[in-house]
Amino acid sequence: MVAWALTLGWPALGSGAENSTPRLRDVYAQEFMIGVALSAAQVDGRERRAGELAAEQFAAITPENAMKWQALHPQPDRYDFKAADAYVEFAGRHKLSLIGHTLVWHSQVPAWVFEGADGRPATREVMLNRMRQHIHAVVGRYKGKVKGWDVVNEALSDHGADILRDSLWRRLIGDDYIDHAFRFAREADPDTELYYNDYGLENPRKRANSVTLIRGLLDRGVPITGVGTQSHFHLDYPALADVDRTLAALSSLGLKVMVTELDVDVLPSRGNAGIADLNRSEAGDASMNPYTAGLPDEIQTRLAHRYRDLFAVYRRHRGSITRVTLWGLDDRQSWLNHFPIKRRTNHPLLFDRDLKPKPAFFALVHDRRPNAGGGTK
Repeated sequence: MVAWALTLGWPALGSGAENSTPRLRDVYAQEFMIGVALSAAQVDGRERRAGELAAEQFAAITPENAMKWQALHPQPDRYDFKAADAYVEFAGRHKLSLIGHTLVWHSQVPAWVFEGADGRPATREVMLNRMRQHIHAVVGRYKGKVKGWDVVNEALSDHGADILRDSLWRRLIGDDYIDHAFRFAREADPDTELYYNDYGLENPRKRANSVTLIRGLLDRGVPITGVGTQSHFHLDYPALADVDRTLAALSSLGLKVMVTELDVDVLPSRGNAGIADLNRSEAGDASMNPYTAGLPDEIQTRLAHRYRDLFAVYRRHRGSITRVTLWGLDDRQSWLNHFPIKRRTNHPLLFDRDLKPKPAFFALVHDRRPNAGGGTK
């Protein structure tokens, strides 16, 4: 790592005045909060070293899965708060902000949520009652302990004429299911922040639809605090100009803007770049998994420059961006090892599989030029 730092023009750790790893949370403290998504094992003590690193480097944490409906409310008459409670305890102990993720989503929801008593699909009335009960139970339990909630996740469609995804929430309740989710969350906690969260907003069609959706919520007086752009990116996609346009469009809404799930995929893909829907799946072979022995120097450098350039764009929007969250602490943990092709070796984050900082980390803590990477790619 010392060689890497020197090659790319960044100070080496342990050289001269610097004796310890700089902290991302300190480097960006005057611009926006830096967060990270953590697995349950990283907060409950099973992966103690990872938890300590996360608490040292980041100011906010998001549960990867522990607060999703499937994990919290697997059966109609049973909640399981054990894993989620561990995040609350961890955040409190380390004085970190906790982001709740997520209350209403089309994925990772038990089948019973959408079923009626007679085996037919549940009615609108039943669905709204279930949604309200779930949101009140979850948000109410963590009232005053969660900074903000991703209330509705990924409601926008990826294709076609419709703005909204054809989810079971929409089919069984109607387009206004989003309004109800936010209102129920506000009932449960009058003080927490409430967010809409989605991916692929760098696509012009989806970006425009996101603005239409949010403006509609605001016009109807729906209590929304902020909007999150997930930012599951690749080395070459999307263009920085489109990242900039997305942040400008979201900022124009007058809400808080967050980069909620940032990572940079370094592996080849057969298509659908920018679509982070868990239902997406691609066939794989050896050619699609080229870095099983580690990341080549050239790709390591490209990844570092990509993160540097993305953060340069984020800093230009620091007046509206309140948080940038990495979707995972280290490469071993990343969901991109299994999406959209299973059982691959990806390297999308700032820390490697041994929890060591990568050149991308050094790019963020040592190279903070205001206009770095101001081009279109």
